[in-house]
Amino acid sequence: MRVALAEDGALFRDGLVMLLEAAGHDVVGCTADGDSLVQLLAAEPADVAILDIRMPPEPDGGLVTAERLRAAHPKLGLLFLSHYAEAHYLMRVLRIGTEAIGYRLKEKVGSVDVLGDTLDRIRDGEIVIEPVLARRLVEQPSGNRRDVVAALSPRELDVLRLMAEGRSNGGIAGQLVLTPKAIEKHIAHIFTKLGLPADAAEHHRRVLAVLTYLRLHQDAA
Repeated sequence: MRVALAEDGALFRDGLVMLLEAAGHDVVGCTADGDSLVQLLAAEPADVAILDIRMPPEPDGGLVTAERLRAAHPKLGLLFLSHYAEAHYLMRVLRIGTEAIGYRLKEKVGSVDVLGDTLDRIRDGEIVIEPVLARRLVEQPSGNRRDVVAALSPRELDVLRLMAEGRSNGGIAGQLVLTPKAIEKHIAHIFTKLGLPADAAEHHRRVLAVLTYLRLHQDAA
């Protein structure tokens, strides 16, 4: 696929370009700041843009740049990379969009397989959330999250955690060694227990389930 990259750390940027090219991707350009990436993508179409969250022109320039890119190129996939798994960053990422978007730790995308899987899922329209962040939000309830968490069974928590990573039903079934039909039942129970609207589309309800946890986490912080 065609990939554009913005990263102000020269060493990491060069390493990521080598990794992308080794995986067979076409790197249409790489920049050190968000403004340059916006200019690049105005002339060079891409399937996914990779952005460092903390880069110029502001401390969180990757997020500001992504807002501009999503407005100008609605179908462009966005992958945010960071050294930090922070819930407040994730909330801002999901406010930018809930399709074709991802947030991963830099240290976790250092292999062709992991980076390739992440990019493929984003290109296909999925949400990809760093597993350690999704797990932390689901498995460490505090404050007013306890009542919601207590309503879910351990297996439903496992399913929700994998949903929060952006996994499809088939992907969740593979991770938990269950049938897709069993996963569908668990997800239906999760939707009911979280009080999500029955008339919403499946994808919308999945996003609402994840956002419910993220918002509760933010309120308890």
